[in-house]
Amino acid sequence: MPKTIRNQFDKYLTYENLIKAHELSKKSKTRKREIILFELKKEEYIMWLLEQLKTGAYKHGGYRTFTITIPKERIVQASGYIDRIVHRWVVDNFLKPYFETQFINTTYACIKNRGMHKATLDVQKAMKHCDIIWGEYYILKMDVTKYFQNINKNILFQILQRKIKDVKLLSLMKKIIFSTEGSIGLPIGNYTSQTLANIYLNEVDQYAKHTLKCKYYFRYMDDTIILLKTKEEAKKCLKMIESFLDEKLKLKLNSKTQIFKTKQGVNFCGYKINAYRLKIRDKGKQNLKLKLKMLENQIKDGRLTTKQAQKYLSGHLGYLKIASVKNLEEKLFVT
Repeated sequence: MPKTIRNQFDKYLTYENLIKAHELSKKSKTRKREIILFELKKEEYIMWLLEQLKTGAYKHGGYRTFTITIPKERIVQASGYIDRIVHRWVVDNFLKPYFETQFINTTYACIKNRGMHKATLDVQKAMKHCDIIWGEYYILKMDVTKYFQNINKNILFQILQRKIKDVKLLSLMKKIIFSTEGSIGLPIGNYTSQTLANIYLNEVDQYAKHTLKCKYYFRYMDDTIILLKTKEEAKKCLKMIESFLDEKLKLKLNSKTQIFKTKQGVNFCGYKINAYRLKIRDKGKQNLKLKLKMLENQIKDGRLTTKQAQKYLSGHLGYLKIASVKNLEEKLFVT
């Protein structure tokens, strides 16, 4: 991939690509009213959207706001369906192909062939290695305070400008990023938000790996782990990263950030990780039980089919497969 994006907007702006974005956006949501209505005049809507994007007349619509409680309470802002098609088109044709290739190998969230399982196993593998070469060592665990809510939109746009030289694409990205009020915060409900959040913290990844020379560095969204030989190294590393976050990205670490000896193990991606043992955290088990109950209720109410529920649950059950606890699935689903 080229280092910069130039004159690519019109190349990827086709009826076929927008249809593809629509097909991907509607997956597992075909029973929703807005999807059913869109399908009735799909060709007309897509042609209209194509013209809006081509002429620069496209304007991002408003948001529907609601609160979710699993895995924790968060405010979600959901955009209209036509905007979600645009989000998918932008991410799949520009953000992922051009930006993800520059990410470090040990960032895992929302990246194909990575994810929580790989993050967990890579951390454990590194812990085993450090156990052999160092014996006792330290873990620096960092967590950003209300990450999505505190992303600075102006700084994010400046980061994008370094790579995007296509005027039309920049204009569209500006409309998406500033589609909510204020200069701080990305809506959790947008398909673009997770990729943009990864692009934002890639600045820290590059700094930690190439300037601070952190060999054992792992990040899953805003949750980061670094393995270091001594407590002094860990303290110095923490201070440098705190300064970088504050000065360059206007972010702060929260109270979960700490330095501790490896014998305690570390909580990461829903697991309690030790060099030779993996356990599902109690909170993770509780969340899975709540999701099972939620799916059961949705099936009873006709909002979800059994097949859709099984597909949704398959990813969560995969979460159990790598844990080293006998009969964990049976224990988990005992009511």
